[in-house]
Amino acid sequence: MNKYSLLIVVAICSAGILFSFTKKLPGKHQPNVIYIMSDDHAYQAISAYGSGLNQTPNIDRLAREGALFTKGFVTNSLCAPSRAVILTGKFNHINGRVDNGASVFNQDQMTFPKLLQKAGYQTAMVGKWHLVGNPQGFDYWNILPGQGSYYNPDFIEMGVKKRVEGYVTSLTTQFALNWLDHRDKSKPFCLMLHQKAPHRNWLPEEKYLNLYEDEDIPFPDNFFDDYQGRGTAAHTQEMEVVKHMNWGHDMKFENDPYTGEPTNFMENIKRFNAGQLKAWRAAYNPRNEAFLKNKPEGKELAKWMYQRYMRDYLKCIKSVDDGVGEVLDYLKANGLDENTIVIYTSDQGFYLGEHGWFDKRFMYEESMRTPLLMRYPKKIKAGTVVSALVQNIDYAPTILDYAGIAKPSEMQGESFRDLAAGKPVKDWRNAVYYHYYEYPAEHHVKRHYGIRTDRYKLMHFYYDVDEWELYDLQKDPHEMHSVYNDPAYAKVRAMLHRQLDDLRKKYKDKPGLAETFPSKK
Repeated sequence: MNKYSLLIVVAICSAGILFSFTKKLPGKHQPNVIYIMSDDHAYQAISAYGSGLNQTPNIDRLAREGALFTKGFVTNSLCAPSRAVILTGKFNHINGRVDNGASVFNQDQMTFPKLLQKAGYQTAMVGKWHLVGNPQGFDYWNILPGQGSYYNPDFIEMGVKKRVEGYVTSLTTQFALNWLDHRDKSKPFCLMLHQKAPHRNWLPEEKYLNLYEDEDIPFPDNFFDDYQGRGTAAHTQEMEVVKHMNWGHDMKFENDPYTGEPTNFMENIKRFNAGQLKAWRAAYNPRNEAFLKNKPEGKELAKWMYQRYMRDYLKCIKSVDDGVGEVLDYLKANGLDENTIVIYTSDQGFYLGEHGWFDKRFMYEESMRTPLLMRYPKKIKAGTVVSALVQNIDYAPTILDYAGIAKPSEMQGESFRDLAAGKPVKDWRNAVYYHYYEYPAEHHVKRHYGIRTDRYKLMHFYYDVDEWELYDLQKDPHEMHSVYNDPAYAKVRAMLHRQLDDLRKKYKDKPGLAETFPSKK
């Protein structure tokens, strides 16, 4: 080879190396990401999923123009643990945040926003954070302290705490849009927009105080469940609408209708301004007075409480849906809608009266399953439906995949980018793993772990009990009767135990490990 040929080869190789490197750098071709997450938004309360409870036209747009995931699940149905999983792509026993209170989330560990930021993305976090310490990996952050407040909430903007007049859902949306307006528009961006709503105690926005009041929300068939087909955990929980909701915080009475004593709703009144309080009392006082004149009993009381709960819950979701619409309209108006991935999800599922319950925590379906919708016109065909088993450990790897950033080996999730594109994925998982730790604690849901396949669910309750439950979701979709001890399911039970052992090994969740985590005795 003469020197001229050698120079040509060197030049070609150098160009190849340069191209290989630069094609991974952020630029106009890389997608923006808007990750919208609400708190406790049940998939049953999104009309794209077909329940008929309410209408969410803006969230539905993501399904109509992108993908609807019908089997999206969480690893641990609780607020802070779910957020830790989403950021890190790792199970809670690895990332350290196993519960809402006693455990510790190490803010210094790797997260997908840090990787995006390092690769040249602008990053922002707005809304509910719920992890101790200031957010890392974000160029801008403006977060709610703790759970936040619905009316006139405090926000902590880049370390400065201030009270802001208004309604939390609208404010969170506006802060996010304001950041989009003032970002460096030469760079791709990732915005995490986390709404507080519809978290308990469900205070609707002023303009929606009377929404749904002339409608009867459909009543779940199993609301009056007696839990005879389940073990100790279902019997001893404290999350029943009738038994465990309170007259103030939940039912919105300023004074207990039976004792006349002031309720804890007075804590909310302290945050209202004069106009908000006037509007609130104008809407709720007549309805409360009607209750006092003819107090229902038994099942009629249960139905009244259910309607109060559900109407308030769905009113809060109406404001969330409005915010999604504002974001989508902004993207279109600014020419960003084609190159921006928009994801909508919740930090977990929620009970809307099924089994007579509210809240989450259990591995039962309404709690473990979460809504997941995604729009990205360049790569996702409109009207796509994904029925594969995906989980919130997969969010971080998926976002990194779209950005052209390699997934760190420590991340335990997998990218579902190809699934969203309608492509077959060889050897995609056939089961998801779940582990809940927060017991003894609020709502008294016992510690448990297990797996869910397309058809079956195996659960082990432990710590102060040792009980197994098995459900055939095809024959018993509402999980009313465990078949763990049914001889007809002996082979299925053995198969599921093997799968469970394999997943515990894969995800490094060793037997006995959970007992080392703190409890709230």
